[in-house]
Amino acid sequence: MIKRHTFWLWLAVVFLSLTGLIHSIGLFIGPFPANETERQMFDLMMNFKQDLGAGFHKSIWNLFTALSSCFTFLCFLGGLNIAYLLKKKVALDILKGIVRIHLLVFAVCFVVMVIFTFLPPIVLTGLIVLFLAIGLFTIPNDDAAAQLQNRER
Repeated sequence: MIKRHTFWLWLAVVFLSLTGLIHSIGLFIGPFPANETERQMFDLMMNFKQDLGAGFHKSIWNLFTALSSCFTFLCFLGGLNIAYLLKKKVALDILKGIVRIHLLVFAVCFVVMVIFTFLPPIVLTGLIVLFLAIGLFTIPNDDAAAQLQNRER
C-alpha cells in the first residue's frame, strides 16, 4: 500500500482539504486584542484605508483577508483537482504532469510559508509537499504504467 502512488496522492488530497478547512476558520473568526497596544494596531489594520490608486481604498485587513482566502481556495482547488484525476483513473503520464505542477506550486508556497508565517501552516503545507513528492516518485514509469492500468481495468 505504501508503494502505491494512489495512497500518497489521496493522503495529499486529505491534507489539502484539511488545510483549506483549517485556514478557512480564520476567515470567519477575527483576531481579538490582548492589550491596548494590540487594540490600536488592530484598529489601524481594520479601519485605516489606504489610497491604493484607481479609486481603491482598502485597509490592511481587507488585503490580508483576500490573500488568506486565496490560500484556502488554492488548497481546495488542488485537492479537488487531484481527487478528480484519481477518481477518473486518468493516464499515468497525465497524472504525473499534473502532480508535478502541483508540487511546484505548493513547494513555492511552502517556502513562502516558512519565511512569513507560523508553525501550523508551515507544517501542513510541508506535509502536502511531502505527500505530493512521494506520490510523484511512486507513479510507475511508462512500461510499468501500462501493466498497472491493464490490471486495474
